[in-house]
Amino acid sequence: MDTDKTAGNRKGRPNYPADFKRRLAIEACVPGISVSKLAQQHNINANMLFKWRRELRVGLFEPIAPALLPVLIKPARARLPSPRTAEPSNMIEIIIGDAVVRLHAGIDAALLQLVLQSLRP
Repeated sequence: MDTDKTAGNRKGRPNYPADFKRRLAIEACVPGISVSKLAQQHNINANMLFKWRRELRVGLFEPIAPALLPVLIKPARARLPSPRTAEPSNMIEIIIGDAVVRLHAGIDAALLQLVLQSLRP
């Protein structure tokens, strides 16, 4: 077994184009699809396809074309602080990436679980 490989040696390992990886990763995300069967159909290793799918989900593949959505900007209205937000000792603030979750006393545990699960990548 030869373990003395030079750094950057890609001999014998195919380097797939990004659009091929992206296309298969998107297809592997379809509910009900067998990732292993999809990999077999394209003569690639299933673990590689699972890796591409993870990379797609975290946004490592460049988008094919940027999607622009219409935005409607309304002037901000001044809001009076609610009685719950007036007492900082009854509030917990969780910052996860760009999301901020503020928890007030008496929050339903099932609702909290649902909100936190939706913040996972």
